[in-house]
Amino acid sequence: MTDLPPLRLGIAGLGTVGAGLVSLLRENGAAIAERSGRSVVLAGVSARSPAKDRGVDLSGIPWIANACELARSDAIDVYVELIGGEEGPALQSVEAALEAGKHVVTANKALLARHGIYLAGLAEKQGLALNFEAAIAGGIPIVKGLRESLLGNSISRVYGILNGTSNYILTRMQREKLPFDEVLAEAQALGYAEADPTFDIDGQDAGHKLALLAALAFGVRPDFGSIHLEGIRRIEPFDFDAAEELGYRIKLLAVAIQTEEGIEARVSPTMIPKTSALARVDGALNSVAVEGDYAGLIILAGPGAGARATASSVAGDIIDIARDHISPPFILPVSKLRQQTRPGMSSHEGGFYIRLSVYDRPGAIAAIATRMAEQDISLESIVQRRAPTDLPGFGRPGNGAQSTPVVLITHRTREERLRAALDAIVEDGHVSGIPQTIRIEAL
Repeated sequence: MTDLPPLRLGIAGLGTVGAGLVSLLRENGAAIAERSGRSVVLAGVSARSPAKDRGVDLSGIPWIANACELARSDAIDVYVELIGGEEGPALQSVEAALEAGKHVVTANKALLARHGIYLAGLAEKQGLALNFEAAIAGGIPIVKGLRESLLGNSISRVYGILNGTSNYILTRMQREKLPFDEVLAEAQALGYAEADPTFDIDGQDAGHKLALLAALAFGVRPDFGSIHLEGIRRIEPFDFDAAEELGYRIKLLAVAIQTEEGIEARVSPTMIPKTSALARVDGALNSVAVEGDYAGLIILAGPGAGARATASSVAGDIIDIARDHISPPFILPVSKLRQQTRPGMSSHEGGFYIRLSVYDRPGAIAAIATRMAEQDISLESIVQRRAPTDLPGFGRPGNGAQSTPVVLITHRTREERLRAALDAIVEDGHVSGIPQTIRIEAL
């Protein structure tokens, strides 16, 4: 221990993570002081209701109803924002804290994905920390890894499973052969999914995290609007059976990759080899992988949410401040962060899984193969399967022709060519419904 005064915290937001952080500081405060060389004390808290039972002892800690007032308070050195949301009190209070000369620690990925450059600029002007380890993948220390351990590398790709709710749903669908709606209802009943699950299952949550990862990995400005988002609503049990036979697992994968045309960033259902490490990340777990030219492939996995795991990451950020380890939030100063070029998904290159509902009549398969060949798309396999009775789009339509599922696997091709071929196939009238396409990622 040194003679430094205590580092005084103000915590705004006493939900799951906030209460977990209070517990961590109570239980491990002595060890934190020994390791950081400075004690850490709670000097103020703010939340909606002081009367609510949060399962932690808050006696003796000053309660300040207004988060902005806490953020500006002379009684604190570090403002910990755990309110959530990209606007409103979260943005206003973080802005107030930085303007008042307070370090900031936050778990708010939406806030930083939208306003990260502005807030990083405020922090940089005053030499303040804006730390956000807990904003990406909960307890996984990926921000520190990119900020410190991997600085000697040129990063070519960063990817991962960044949303526990979607991963839980896909894992249950795969193992139990259950439809999406049924597993979603189960996840909501168990508390894994919100009453309105849109943020998780349609890719926004993972997209916010990917925007921050891309900024750290490639030295660009966080740009949530440049990320291509697809959710998991259209995945059917049939697709898991096909993936299993083909040697794949289906995951909601977030990928940012440096290409000649810019940084391709996407969140979408993806087939990955079932022999890969990420294929074995099941349930509500998260995983992040980074490919560096010297470090090679680095994979981290662990709980992506929850009180203890997320509080652990918040505490790590606080300890960095206690040690006076202050660095630009996105590694480079704001003035040196590039505006990333968005190539769009039409230029994506890779393999694809395609499921078509094909009318059982002469020439249909040959016509489909011809349309693919016209776009210079090489097919690895074409497999016709028995029509499942419970899969929408299959059966006997009004014209009397039976439709049956046909699965195509392509070799590496450009996405714009695939879309053109599928448009022509649909126009030819040999298929019913909307083709299912899932990208295949080489890992």
